[in-house]
Amino acid sequence: VQLQASGGGLVQPGGSLRLSCAASGSRISINAMGWYRQAPGKQRELVATITSGGSTNYAGSVKGRFTISRDNAKNTVYLQMNSLKPEDTAVYYCNVENRETYGLMAYWGKGTQVTVSS
Repeated sequence: VQLQASGGGLVQPGGSLRLSCAASGSRISINAMGWYRQAPGKQRELVATITSGGSTNYAGSVKGRFTISRDNAKNTVYLQMNSLKPEDTAVYYCNVENRETYGLMAYWGKGTQVTVSS
């Protein structure tokens, strides 16, 4: 499974960005999808996840500002980020769980930089 993320960039505080991450491969059967982020000097942390049934989970710091969604036909997960704050600055990574012969296998995208600054 290969993951291609896009949509990062530089935005002013209060602005918005939309991240996308498309999964591709010969044997795709995606279970959960999610976004994580890692700021300089900090550990990678969960931002939001979405199950195959559409149930979502958010980190407290982004709840009410970020929205995760998915398009199962396109094997793509999105992260709509509104009211961005400087503390949202980080490299954002997408993550998917693929159903494989011996269970669920996790895959990570390369990451896309999000910088919130005036």
